[in-house]
Amino acid sequence: MNWIILILAGLMEVAFTFCLGKTRTAVGSERYWWWVGFAAALALSMYLMARASRTIPLGTVYPVWTGIGAVGAVVVGIFFFHEPVTFWRIFFITMLIISIVGLKIV
Repeated sequence: MNWIILILAGLMEVAFTFCLGKTRTAVGSERYWWWVGFAAALALSMYLMARASRTIPLGTVYPVWTGIGAVGAVVVGIFFFHEPVTFWRIFFITMLIISIVGLKIV
């Protein structure tokens, strides 16, 4: 169950990254609501990460959490913010995913 909580924490990190990206182009009250979404996703992400760290070693929790966030941020950047898709970006994101899986295995 705590691994599911950790994955949800990582997905909330992706959510707050998305909200942060949207604040760059939003204006008026729309910008305010993206900031509210950012703060809520950040708080939920931190809470879930802390909860997962009760039974999963912190040396595993933090890299998995940041890894999910990093991979998710790149995917969000590509699909929603039209960031470039290059061989090296895909290569290093793939290596990051392999590293995260390796941490889970060991």
